[in-house]
Amino acid sequence: MPDPLTIDIVICTYNRAEALDHVLGALASQAIAKGVAWSVLVVDNACTDRTWEVVQSHQSRSRLPGLRGIVEPRQGLTHARQRGVHETSGDWIAFVDDDNLLEPDWISAIADAIRAHPEAGGIGGRVVLDWEQPPPAFLDGFGFCFAEQDRGAQTTVVDNLAGAGMVLRRTALVGCGWVERPLLADRIGKKLVSGGDVEIAQRIRGCGYPLWFTPHAVLRHRIPASRTTRRYFLKVNAALGASEALVGALTWPGDHDSWRRESWSTARRKAAWAAEEVGRALRRRGLTPALGWTAQAVGFLNGLKTIALMDSEHRSAVFGAANGTRRPDDRAGAL
Repeated sequence: MPDPLTIDIVICTYNRAEALDHVLGALASQAIAKGVAWSVLVVDNACTDRTWEVVQSHQSRSRLPGLRGIVEPRQGLTHARQRGVHETSGDWIAFVDDDNLLEPDWISAIADAIRAHPEAGGIGGRVVLDWEQPPPAFLDGFGFCFAEQDRGAQTTVVDNLAGAGMVLRRTALVGCGWVERPLLADRIGKKLVSGGDVEIAQRIRGCGYPLWFTPHAVLRHRIPASRTTRRYFLKVNAALGASEALVGALTWPGDHDSWRRESWSTARRKAAWAAEEVGRALRRRGLTPALGWTAQAVGFLNGLKTIALMDSEHRSAVFGAANGTRRPDDRAGAL
């Protein structure tokens, strides 16, 4: 009998005890996945709420295999994810956010995709937005701001994966260098810093491992009403704009000067597009979506500024970091 496929589900959380309770409850309803050994790790990222009570409550019910919790005192999603990698040993690591409700056959569908594509470095499924209340009209067309992911009805190779429900081969994650030295910050507390998810996917892809999307693994991304305000909408778009600039540096094949020229050209195009959108919006009297594109353009400029202010060593490490060479696909370097 072949060895079981091993998957560690790592849930990083910060002061969202009630949401975490729902996530663990959904996980406890997973259907039996044949030939799969999975366990759950909750990384408490310096929480001050009832997070530990929630974890202990679910431990007492004994419905989640290997459920345990650890505390990562350094604030930030990147630190929490790194800790999750160090504290687990499965062949695959699934990063599940504390607002991701997995459908009952999610693990089985992920396992099927892994078996069908043994060369994969990462696999993701459909991310369906689950609104707490009907979203305002200005969010139409902006599902990407909330990690919405749907690449169609067929399993296919993709060029990126949403962080929500991203499942990664351990040897690929370690081999691409991210565990040893992540280069971009991600969410820190309640700050909407962005880019960490894309960095992981692109560094794995840059080492020669394909990324796959499967429509059969579905998770619902719960969106509270507090994330549908205009204020949040503008903040998240600004963060995404900054992320685009930073990730552009990671994947740039040339030198810093050529990147800078192209980036400023991109910034000018974004600014012109945003101005056109504002003009059209004023005529239609629907300004908020145009302001979202404007926030992205401003965020992109802030991302360029962040790179300009990096010390030379950090900047040198960032440029082309996602254009690596594939490492040996063995467990020698696995944590």
